[in-house]
Parts: sequence; structure tokens; C-alpha cells
Amino acid sequence: MKIDITEVSRRSGVRASALRFYEEKRLIVPIGRRGLRRLYDSEVLDRLALIALGRAAGFSLDEIALMFAPDGRPRIDRVKLAAKAEELDGTIHRLTAMREGLRHAAVCPAPSHMECPTFRRLLRAAASGAIERKLAAPRSVRSTTSKRRAR
Repeated sequence: MKIDITEVSRRSGVRASALRFYEEKRLIVPIGRRGLRRLYDSEVLDRLALIALGRAAGFSLDEIALMFAPDGRPRIDRVKLAAKAEELDGTIHRLTAMREGLRHAAVCPAPSHMECPTFRRLLRAAASGAIERKLAAPRSVRSTTSKRRAR
């Protein structure tokens, strides 16, 4: 079934300008025109859903483009998916630590945050870059380091 760009935009929630940009990046391909309007096969909606999922997971459009075979079918690299999951684990860990630090700062009984030992420790770690280095390390390295500390 052929649908025009306005209908694709309405059904997918993707603005027409983004659809045209995706076309420039070769993520989607029109199958023709009706007057000045681009026409797409209805399968473009599934492709746009995959693109949206990839974007939500943090993949770049160039990375997403590589997830499609030349014939347009999905060709998703499982190793890249696993690597992105590891990256998301690091982000979740960093955000969880930040959330807990903010919660502590919100209820800390110290007269000033600068007098709170926990808050001062977090400040020193942030200033030294230790938090970012720890979170940037691959999970296997973090796990090994944690096991050594536990001994």
C-alpha cells in the first residue's frame, strides 16, 4: 500500500522534515511521487519504528543505517546491541549515583552541604574525575576491581 509523506508523518509521529532528512541519510526510500508529495510503501512505518528504537537506545543515525542490509531488511549486529547495553548500564549506574547523591544532599542534617562528609567525598571524587573514570571503564574491568576490593 502506498502512503504519502503527510500520512507517514501522522502515523509515525515523525515530522515531514525529519522524513526528508532520513531520506537524505538513506534510512528510508520513497517509492514515487503523487504531485509534489513523496510516496512510501507502508512498510516504511516499521522501518521508522526501528529507527526510533535505535535513537531511543542512543545509536547515531549512521549506526542505525548500518543496521539495514542493502535490500532494506534489518541486519542488526548483536555484538553492537550488547555493547550498547553495556554503555547504558554505565549511564544507569552514573545516574543512579547522581540521584542518590542529590537525595542525600536534600535531607542531610549537616548545617551546610560543605560540612557533610558524604557530600565532601562526592565533591572530591567529582573534582578528581574518579567518578567519570570509574563509570567509563568497561563493566568487566569494574567487576574485576570490585572483586579485588571484596577480598
